[in-house]
Amino acid sequence: MTTKTTREILHETALKAPLSSGVYLWRNAESTVIYVGKAKNLKNRLSSYFSGRKDIKTTLLISHASSIEYITTTNEYEALLLENNLIKKYNPRYNICLKDGKSYPVLRITHEDFPRLFKTRRILQDGSLYFGPYPDVYALDIFLDTIFKLYPLRHCRIFRKRDTPCLYYHMKQCKAPCCNKISKENYSIYIGEIINLLEKKANETVEKLTKQMKEEAANLNFEKAARLRDGIKALMILNNQNIVESFDGNDKDYIAYSSEGELVSFTILKIRQGKLLGRNNFRFESLNENEELLSEFMNAYYTESSSIPPFIYVPTQNELEIIEKWLKETFDISTKIVLVQEGIENYPHHKAAMNMAFENAREDIIRRLRERGDMPAMEELKEKLGLPSLPIRIEGFDIAHIGGKFPVASLISFYNGNPYKKNYRYFRLKTTDGLIDDFASMREAVSRRYTRLLNEQADLPDLILIDGGIGQVNAVE
Repeated sequence: MTTKTTREILHETALKAPLSSGVYLWRNAESTVIYVGKAKNLKNRLSSYFSGRKDIKTTLLISHASSIEYITTTNEYEALLLENNLIKKYNPRYNICLKDGKSYPVLRITHEDFPRLFKTRRILQDGSLYFGPYPDVYALDIFLDTIFKLYPLRHCRIFRKRDTPCLYYHMKQCKAPCCNKISKENYSIYIGEIINLLEKKANETVEKLTKQMKEEAANLNFEKAARLRDGIKALMILNNQNIVESFDGNDKDYIAYSSEGELVSFTILKIRQGKLLGRNNFRFESLNENEELLSEFMNAYYTESSSIPPFIYVPTQNELEIIEKWLKETFDISTKIVLVQEGIENYPHHKAAMNMAFENAREDIIRRLRERGDMPAMEELKEKLGLPSLPIRIEGFDIAHIGGKFPVASLISFYNGNPYKKNYRYFRLKTTDGLIDDFASMREAVSRRYTRLLNEQADLPDLILIDGGIGQVNAVE
């Protein structure tokens, strides 16, 4: 008697499922719930996992699954509620588990008698003031540099009384409050101006900087004028990247997402009182169908009535009425979920905001793929070349010359399937005495490269690629 495979058993379970709506649970060999989903028709939904050619998400789910369970409900709305409860209970690996994506820096003004201004990615509830986040870190650094040139604030991390001021005082970049060289009241004036600037009351400061820049240029202090010019540019970037004005002034969220395989990234733009207060990225792995991702995310994201705005703008229309009903019955609030499409009021503005959210989500997916590496390509390379392990580190060599003279060798490097430019090298060949000898040139370049790596006890590549034929390969071996 032939033993059935796990896939065949799972397929039989799917075919025996009822035609009613409900929730299904995938478990692994340890009986751990790895995925929870909902369906209008359990049999059709579960059977679809085994019909036709499937993408990497479905293949990955089936490869890790050992059994399927399902719970029937009287309608799709009950299935939505049950799915949400089970996800919170089991926290399945392949369902949405909200995790903040890469955090952008913010500016912090400490809660002290003589506050300190600095860039940070941590937010502490200690009475400090925070401004941001600021996606353009380079502009933020220029802005901070300009602020410290305009306002002589303290630089020390820990404020201590001193007998003599530090070097910043003598450089006229600090008023030395540690030595009582400035009063608390006068120091507070500087902080107040900076707060006004960061709170977008920046027109006066821009005019002040522009005037000072022109004066420095007139006095032939071009270097200082250039610094002021860069500071004005940075200030304008900071102002523009965190304010998106709305015509109606309503509170609203824009939600967009991007996916690649099992990787999904959501971006939320939070508009409050007509201004963009923040942009949050959430990344996770999900094996849900694309049309079900939005409702699953909203169930996980909106957990408190205070965080739910009157309007939520979304890119797809799937299950919008069900989500509205769920928000109403769960939080007792009336929130309108709006599909961004032609015909709605102020469509160009909403489309621009949705495009901005989508581009942020897409960029996060690209960043995650880059961080993860190109595993499918390395798997295929391993199979094609019969390698014992994945070629995590790959290095390739080539020889070039100009008109039969000045031969050089070049080295490129890949790590996790991505170009690793830090390890790119070129070699001025020493042993060929200017002659064009590809074999000797390749032998020298490879020998110099790996002799150094061995001496430094550095990691050696898993695969070496040689541009040429069998002669070049034999010369290297």
